[in-house]
Amino acid sequence: MKYNAIDLFSGCGGLSEGMRQAGFAVSAAVEIDPDAAAAYKLNHPETIVIRNDIRKVKSEDFKKILKGKTLHLLAGCPPCQGFSSMRRLNRKEAVYDDRNDLIFEFSRFVKELEPVTIMMENVPGLKNYDLFSEMCEELKKHYNICVDIVDIQNYEVPQRRKRLVLVGSLKGELKVAAGNRKKITVREAIASLESMTETDDAVHKTAALHSEKIKDLISKVPKNGGSRGDLPESYTLDCHKKKNIGFNDVYGRLRWDDFSSTITSGCLNPSKGRFLHPEEDRVITAREAAMLQSFPRDYKFPADISKTSLATLIGNALPPKFSYIQCRNIKNHLKEYIG
Repeated sequence: MKYNAIDLFSGCGGLSEGMRQAGFAVSAAVEIDPDAAAAYKLNHPETIVIRNDIRKVKSEDFKKILKGKTLHLLAGCPPCQGFSSMRRLNRKEAVYDDRNDLIFEFSRFVKELEPVTIMMENVPGLKNYDLFSEMCEELKKHYNICVDIVDIQNYEVPQRRKRLVLVGSLKGELKVAAGNRKKITVREAIASLESMTETDDAVHKTAALHSEKIKDLISKVPKNGGSRGDLPESYTLDCHKKKNIGFNDVYGRLRWDDFSSTITSGCLNPSKGRFLHPEEDRVITAREAAMLQSFPRDYKFPADISKTSLATLIGNALPPKFSYIQCRNIKNHLKEYIG
């Protein structure tokens, strides 16, 4: 039996890729960003993409697409940047961001479409947000709800990245899938890739261009896990000389036999984190970043978008492998209760 799903806030398709791999038919997706929607369409041509502000999308739009078929899974990753630890700047309260309220668009469609199961993924800081608690209490009137914070490194993703996951079901108890703790390293994820200078893959050719000063700095960072802290003081950039600036991982190298640091929207910029190649004197390429996010080797991205936009699409995505394990768990739950 093919189970039907809808992806809210689809981005470039990381969540949908996991749903597809788990055996769901993703009937519709919503995405406001044109570059993200273009990337999504390249990889999921069978899905109808509604490119609009989700606040303007109506449940009737989805019902027309479903044509009376049961909606088995409604899933989404609302862009709640105001709850992230980086945005909160060590404060306990959320930073005001009008996108924070998009979690209520998720709950709106849950109420109006009445899917059999639901899944929402987000930053861990969301759990302490009072309106999130309010939303959960409302959902609990009809759904068996489970909320957990997990680390995707335990889900066959070569990356440290903590995420909040909410799952729910109309049919019975549904837990957030537990990880199998199988460690996938940076080496296993990207070492087999051909040289970026010899590849025909435009995404693998995409990487930052550096000044001679920065190239020299990068060349001095010790291979396989070195950081700017290993450099002589003469290589300390002016912006790093201030006290208590943090961000000790900037201009740091990944380690071959360990997890990657969190792949963010700054993943193609070594001044934004530990994004230098373990061995070569360069930042990781967009393809390497995508594969550290567990995207398939042949996942497509538009050729006509900016490097910044490409990095944002990759860094903001839900890792497909993580999505797959969660959605496989939901599919098994559906099989148990509805066949």
